[in-house]
Amino acid sequence: MKILIADSGSTKCDWMAIDAAGQVLGEFNTMGFNPYFHDANLVEKVMLGTPEAVALASDVERVYFYGAGSSSEDLCAVIREGLERVFTKAVVLVGHDLDGAAYSTYEGEPAITCIIGTGSNSCYFDGQTTHEVVPALAYILGDEASGSWFGKRLLTSHLYHKLDPTVNEDFVNPYGFSKDDIVNRVYKEANANVFLASFMTFLGRHQEVPQIISLLEEGFQEFVDAHIKCYDNYRDVPVHFVGSVAYHFQPVLRHVCEREGIRVGQIIKRPIDGLSSYHVRYILSEHQA
Repeated sequence: MKILIADSGSTKCDWMAIDAAGQVLGEFNTMGFNPYFHDANLVEKVMLGTPEAVALASDVERVYFYGAGSSSEDLCAVIREGLERVFTKAVVLVGHDLDGAAYSTYEGEPAITCIIGTGSNSCYFDGQTTHEVVPALAYILGDEASGSWFGKRLLTSHLYHKLDPTVNEDFVNPYGFSKDDIVNRVYKEANANVFLASFMTFLGRHQEVPQIISLLEEGFQEFVDAHIKCYDNYRDVPVHFVGSVAYHFQPVLRHVCEREGIRVGQIIKRPIDGLSSYHVRYILSEHQA
């Protein structure tokens, strides 16, 4: 049996093909698929334009896709339809990226699992079911501490002439965005959240600057207040994190969690490896039993 597992954010999707024993048969990447921004036609087009996916298409028996935005049956159906057009012999199951994050970090005990990447969210996983207390509100209303949240704050500080002069000079030289350029990219063009999150590499180069440290602390504190403290037992269970922002800025994240009495568990950049192990141990074993 060949199984294809996907972990998709709004920016990038990691794919891994495994057999029933968990042996990795191949890995590849595509753009991320989010049903809020993408339709089934785009999913089909991208997958058919990906040689690794085409090579697997006739052999895969199950596809497990976990993605940002796939939070309801209607939204999941958008992604599922696109994948079913490509993997015509497979059973395609689409779930939320929160489910994928929870599965990838599961260590046999209940835990809170958080996503902090292009967007942000959290859930509680008891070993059987994921539970959300507060919803994900996406990059306009929510996504605290995400790449899009920090990118928005960076651009605002730049346009209001409040950015540290050294940081601002370094920002202007490579990017050279005018106010109109930024407004057009955020308000008039597609995938504004990805555009905003693209500045995390720039922030990473300046994460020792006091103003940037304060910004990172503020963002992670807002995330903790909104997405971790909402669970009554947040100090009693491990709290795991997945996503590039959590991974690359983990010293500040750990500092904020420590002062809130939060027991940090795993902090991983991409959950695909843990997802494959989880499916072999818990999902595929059930089907074979």
